[in-house]
Amino acid sequence: MRKSLLAMIGVATAVGLAGCGANTATTGTPAAPQSQAAQVASEKPQVFTTIYPLEYVTKRIGGDHVDVVNIVPPGVEPHDFEPTAKNMVALTSADLFIFNGSGLELWVEKAVENLDKNHTQVINTTEGLELLKAAEHEDEHAHEHEGEHADEHAHEHDHGEYDPHVWLNPNLLKAQAEKVKQALVSKDQAHAADYEKNFTELASDLDQLDKEFKEMVAQAPKKQFMVSHSAFHYLAEQYGLKQVAISGVNPADEPSPAKMKELVEHVKEHQMSYVLFETLVSPKVAEVIAKEAGVKTATLNPLEGLTQADVDAGKDYLSIMRENLETLREALK
Repeated sequence: MRKSLLAMIGVATAVGLAGCGANTATTGTPAAPQSQAAQVASEKPQVFTTIYPLEYVTKRIGGDHVDVVNIVPPGVEPHDFEPTAKNMVALTSADLFIFNGSGLELWVEKAVENLDKNHTQVINTTEGLELLKAAEHEDEHAHEHEGEHADEHAHEHDHGEYDPHVWLNPNLLKAQAEKVKQALVSKDQAHAADYEKNFTELASDLDQLDKEFKEMVAQAPKKQFMVSHSAFHYLAEQYGLKQVAISGVNPADEPSPAKMKELVEHVKEHQMSYVLFETLVSPKVAEVIAKEAGVKTATLNPLEGLTQADVDAGKDYLSIMRENLETLREALK
């Protein structure tokens, strides 16, 4: 898959902008880039993001002054996403390319190598942030493959040393958003005041969300929860909670039968009433553990991406995080 991706990137670089149609600013698979005439007519910075939380903050800050395309379409798990040649061609039109980093988007490094840095400004939004190490379950899963050195090495490469899910801590998303704001101001000084104003409003909304989570957790009788994969480390760390993850940073990993039994016993021992699963990945393992432990299931959304149903319902980062808050309120009783 990596070799085929490199080949596609090479094709994209060679093809450039030739024969491409109009761009879009909607969530979903990006269309080919705009023609030069269309770009001159719009005079808006063309911004490409990699995951929904970055699309959200970029649209909030940029408003009507920017065109934003999120490369990963609705309903696709970003851990598994591989860009197409069409995606890579479209990316060459970007004025700003904004990505999460910390090992989430494995394809970005090669993509960046093939961008014209004189045209496209690249922003790694987790650079300089205080990152948490990937959860211990990663190491436990790797040890199951002792002797399979090639697979074990690939596993370590895929997941990396750090947990990339920083946006689930509203304070860290605010820090990511500030990097986005600074990039927009640098690229488009004419609308700097609007970008500053929009960022201030977004920061206020995130501060309010942070306050609501603190108040909920302060009243919660329990302080730990079980979830499908290790996406909620930053949220748990911020609010004094403990996540018990069924799989590691990559939701495709599945626990061994021995680990499954251990997780069932953990639910019983700690009198948990819920096992939480998420959107975009199969809930089957969480459902098995819940059934064996005799407890309920509910959805906790890691906001790695929206489903098409979320898009159609007009949901956004704030509304889904408040749904998560209510889910945790119930699960922590």
